[in-house]
Amino acid sequence: MTKQPGSSAPAESDRPAPAADATGTGPDGPTDAAAGADGPADATHGPLPAVAPGTPVLALLALGWLVAMLWSTREVINSSAAGITAISLSAFALPGVISAALVAGAAFALFGVDLLARRGSDRVTLRFVAAIGTGLLVALAAAFAINLTYADNTTTNVIAGTTAAAATIGGAIAGARNAPVVGAVVAAALGTLLFVVAFSRARDPLFELFGAGDTQESLLGAAKWVSRTESLLAGLVAGLLAFGYLTWARRRAARRDAATPAPRWPAYLLAGAGPGLLLLLAEVIIRVGGRSLLDLAGALSEADAVAQTSLGTSRVDNGIWVLFVGALTAMIAFGRTLGPARSDDDEPAEAEAAR
Repeated sequence: MTKQPGSSAPAESDRPAPAADATGTGPDGPTDAAAGADGPADATHGPLPAVAPGTPVLALLALGWLVAMLWSTREVINSSAAGITAISLSAFALPGVISAALVAGAAFALFGVDLLARRGSDRVTLRFVAAIGTGLLVALAAAFAINLTYADNTTTNVIAGTTAAAATIGGAIAGARNAPVVGAVVAAALGTLLFVVAFSRARDPLFELFGAGDTQESLLGAAKWVSRTESLLAGLVAGLLAFGYLTWARRRAARRDAATPAPRWPAYLLAGAGPGLLLLLAEVIIRVGGRSLLDLAGALSEADAVAQTSLGTSRVDNGIWVLFVGALTAMIAFGRTLGPARSDDDEPAEAEAAR
């Protein structure tokens, strides 16, 4: 039925209303479907690749730490008498060098793949190849420096080869797709290594505090409690640093691209446990690549054999403690940032208060 003249209802048009085009743009601008809740979406490229903030600083700090460990090990070995003492000291210094090489390879490789991500290249294969290649550069540089500056003895090639393997494996770790989590692991692991060295100054007072006396039993008991205290505090440091780095990365990513999803609890769990996992991985590298050096040191005397076995067990225990305490600390810190769960009953009250 047609509308009569003078009717209050407006006449309906016979032409259909203009529809939005394929890009989601209507006659009055972008439609809600195209804009989304978080702002305009990039239909061509999608969300920007996740990058780890502060990778140049992490790479410089990790490389500096590796250089410091290589230099201190060289000074200790060169200052000792050739032969038996050099072998023993090399075995004692090897874990510190391997841990530093593992973290340095991961940090430097993360810096390399971060440059690729910032250029918009986020292909998994290219990222992994770049990470391996960058870690290999650190490995070759470290091995060359060891062979060039260390005394020419039976331990030099073992230290150089094991260090190169650790740096290459660290580079492979940086090829993981979730760069902020890898950055958190590297930052927390580097902080943990620095803390362990700083904690060495507190070992003597703690020995007295835990009742170290003249008997062998009291010394062993005090050493056990000092080791547990060090591992507990190192785990706390690892968890807090991992949580802090991931929180910083999340805020940086939100300012860079509002559509970037915030990391969830598994990311914090893995970041907190990462330093402990790296310590355990370093122990595997030591026992495989440095097996011949450890056997030489253990064969020097019965006391050396007991010392090497005890130190290996202590390093494994320390890695396990750092793993679980770091993961638990990061999860607790993340949980404290979560607000109370919102229920459906809260929505009408919020809408009424907004009027």
